[in-house]
Amino acid sequence: MRREYRRISGRTRRLLEMPEGVNVDFKREASAVHAADLVAFANAAAGGTLLIGIDEYTTTDGVQRGRVVGCEVDDSARLSIVNKATGCYPNIEVEIFAENLAAKSILRIEIPSGHAKPYCTQGGQYSIRADGRNRALYPEELLSIFMDREGEQFLSRFRNAVFRLEHQIGGISHSLSDGLLQVSQHIHDLDDQLKRTLSRIGQLTDSHKKRSRNVLQAIRDSQDSLGNLERLLGEGDGSQQRYQRLLQEVENKLAGILETIDGENGGEH
Repeated sequence: MRREYRRISGRTRRLLEMPEGVNVDFKREASAVHAADLVAFANAAAGGTLLIGIDEYTTTDGVQRGRVVGCEVDDSARLSIVNKATGCYPNIEVEIFAENLAAKSILRIEIPSGHAKPYCTQGGQYSIRADGRNRALYPEELLSIFMDREGEQFLSRFRNAVFRLEHQIGGISHSLSDGLLQVSQHIHDLDDQLKRTLSRIGQLTDSHKKRSRNVLQAIRDSQDSLGNLERLLGEGDGSQQRYQRLLQEVENKLAGILETIDGENGGEH
């Protein structure tokens, strides 16, 4: 972007045709620019422009206009503006352009509407541009600006939190799905094993009925453990370690039962 103009830019010509207002302010010298002027435009919805090296005059029809009289546009003048902008809170971004009309140089200072409103001077002065002048921000206006800013920050943080939570839930769901599939397969295997056990019990002779009571009790215990496991799965009330512990318990009991029954059947033969 150009910073030096050998003549007056089209934008400056259009601003000079306007009276001072919400978008433009005329200053005779750079020293006449105050931090409150920068704050007022930064707090405004559309920002604004400071034209330095301009005198005001009144036309024959009573309208105020700006006349180019020129000013110093050296580094000292520019640094003075930048220091005032960086001295505000938060710092205000400005763009400085040097322009010329014949031998008269002027400065055009562009102050965009800030993204970190509200802005104030080092002394804590909050102002805004209105009706061709700077005025203090009213308490309700300050409150509204603060609430708008905090609301946007909250929404941004909320969206980020929801995004992270969705990813975490997705990971947990995937882990649970894998774990529950394994548990379901174990239950299926145990069910088959239990059916085989009951079938073998049916083959026992009367002489073994008495000794089979302990086996039947062990089967009941296994069925209770299996029922508890199914209840936990249905309610979702348990950890993966607890499911595995119950499965191991049932497997051990059934393995012992089968071993006992195999021994009994072997004795018959």
